[in-house]
Amino acid sequence: MENLQMLIYVAPAAGVLALLFAFWKATWVKNQDAGSDEMKEIARRIQEGAMAFLAAEYRYLAVFVLIVAGLLGAANMSGEGRSWWIAVSFVVGAVASGLAGFIGMRVATNANVRTTNAAKKSLPAALDVAFSGGSVMGLTVVGLALLGLGGLYILYTTTGILSPVDAHGNALTGWTPRLSLALTVITGFSMGASSIALFARVGGGIYTKAADVGADLVGKVEAGLPEDDPRNPAVIADNVGDNVGDVAGMGADLFESYVGAIVGAMVLGLGFPSVANEQVGMGPVVLPLVIAGCGIVASIVGTFFVRTKEGGNPQIALDIGAFGAAFVMAGATFGLSYLLWPRSGTPRGAAIDFPGLPARTGDISWTDVGIATVIGLLVGVAIGMITSYYCSLGKGPVNGIAEQSKTGYATNIIAGLGLGMQSTTVPIILIAFGVIGAAYFAGLYGVAIAALGMLSTTGIQLAVDAYGPIADNAGGIAEMSHQAPEVRERTDKLDAVGNTTAAIGKGFAIGSAAMTALALFAAYTQVANIQGIDISKPSVMAGIFLGGMLPYLFSSLAMNAVGEAAMDMIEEVRRQFREIPGLLEGKAAPDTARCVDISTKAALRRMILPGAIGIVTPVVIGFLMGPEALGGLLAGVTVSGVLLALFMSNAGGAWDNAKKSFEGGGFKMKDGEVHPKGSEAHKAAVVGDTVGDPFKDTAGPSLNILVKLMSVVALVIAPLIAITN
Repeated sequence: MENLQMLIYVAPAAGVLALLFAFWKATWVKNQDAGSDEMKEIARRIQEGAMAFLAAEYRYLAVFVLIVAGLLGAANMSGEGRSWWIAVSFVVGAVASGLAGFIGMRVATNANVRTTNAAKKSLPAALDVAFSGGSVMGLTVVGLALLGLGGLYILYTTTGILSPVDAHGNALTGWTPRLSLALTVITGFSMGASSIALFARVGGGIYTKAADVGADLVGKVEAGLPEDDPRNPAVIADNVGDNVGDVAGMGADLFESYVGAIVGAMVLGLGFPSVANEQVGMGPVVLPLVIAGCGIVASIVGTFFVRTKEGGNPQIALDIGAFGAAFVMAGATFGLSYLLWPRSGTPRGAAIDFPGLPARTGDISWTDVGIATVIGLLVGVAIGMITSYYCSLGKGPVNGIAEQSKTGYATNIIAGLGLGMQSTTVPIILIAFGVIGAAYFAGLYGVAIAALGMLSTTGIQLAVDAYGPIADNAGGIAEMSHQAPEVRERTDKLDAVGNTTAAIGKGFAIGSAAMTALALFAAYTQVANIQGIDISKPSVMAGIFLGGMLPYLFSSLAMNAVGEAAMDMIEEVRRQFREIPGLLEGKAAPDTARCVDISTKAALRRMILPGAIGIVTPVVIGFLMGPEALGGLLAGVTVSGVLLALFMSNAGGAWDNAKKSFEGGGFKMKDGEVHPKGSEAHKAAVVGDTVGDPFKDTAGPSLNILVKLMSVVALVIAPLIAITN
């Protein structure tokens, strides 16, 4: 147990390993054959549109980052538990999150056309390229996160740049004040990552769904064109949107979840008396970094098991890699806990009693920590499986929506809404039992470490998720470049699995958001020195109501933004069909650049207000109504936001695959009648899918970032609120 301080170097070392692996995979992808000149030209337009959007978005965000960094630095220039270095942490977190999105999207747009070309050979070859492209995103996210966090931790704890002082400005010496200030300053890294994530998710979601809705309603429903038909002016914008929403957006989402879980656990670890001994008792602070580092190794190992055969099921291959990495982490966690956990000085706090089980009191043991971490892993896997059931092709829930489509648009939409509401039940029960179980074994620290356990294999989880939009783009390129039918069949098989992995990824992200937000909430109460929150106080109850309302206001802004942008896109597609001679006959080329421009401007203009709500609201409530009212706000937004996010994401995913049930050979109803593609039932399913698009790709996944961002903003301003109240 000696010299545990040396273990902090595990985190940045693991981050470097992840980045080296990502670089190797990116190089391998780029060296694959990109196919014909026509394929390369289509891919070039997709990549240029994606990178142009990202460059424009980052110009907006650079101004925001500089303003917020300046305010943070000014507010924390001096005083007990404060330092202007928090502004540096904020900038580093924002830059790392943005860089991860840039690298991941660059490689994804390299991988899409190469996946199409590989599909000419075989399904396994196409899967290999698509998953390799996704693995770059996954490993870049965790690599930059751990390199940034570990590097800042080393900088703040092993050098003299931080100077802790007491309330009177007198210098403090010793390990505990320095570590406490270091962790407070590091919370800025999490806030920077969360801020970028929210804007990236909202902006990317508005972009992709404006293009998708325009392409579907005009191109498919009105004009009767196939999916990704090159005559459709919105198709390139739609393919660009897959990247900015589901690659860069999801990457930023899980980046900040991953960072938030680590930071929350580290801050809670500081509350144990044992941590006052630098050489013996700092295990609770270091353990989250080491677990995350081990998760990188497990994720890299898992990528080598993603293999399939011609005619095989890619879903099985992806599950083996993801679940295999989780299994490895379950065993590794106990070993790490045994090595790092102090043998005394880690009281669990208030005991949690279960009927029929003995009350757990005294110190937390290494086995308690290991069990709590595994509980998080199991809850994450279970939520993914439940989400998969509700959103997968051929399963009862999706078939039920497809069945309801035969009686029209209204019954399809009613069925989707009902399924989305129902689908929140089991995940919430799992989260509730996960929270109670983790707290039973290891107190509030157990909840934080369970959230980290759920996210410990983020590297491969995100690789599986980012694979989806690459496969989707590959199918679009196959259609637009007029490839042989078997090529599109292979890419469609990859894409169908990608829709399920995307739904699982969203469920996983929302589940981890709930656990991470609770960990950050617990860290906030510790830093703000709140012993408990009394809901009978009017200010606290008001905070709860305000928090419960915010996800609905936020979602309405995001949904309205998609609707307004989609209207512009629909009018533009109709105009081109009407005014460009020979377009529908394939004798003229559409103006795809105009559609890309419409989505870009709409996303950038309309992402500001929803993003500002998440940052400004906790600050206003905290300073005007006090720390307990802010605690009530966080409780309300967490419960309301997680439920609404699950409902919207699962309903949207089920609507999407209900539509796909009619494509191919058609959908066979219970009465034996087959309704083919183009039938009235299929048209109803397309409309349902269009309604579900902003549910599952804009508002739903953005909500889990809103929940975590508000918690981390509260954690960052907690020392300032404690002074003013």
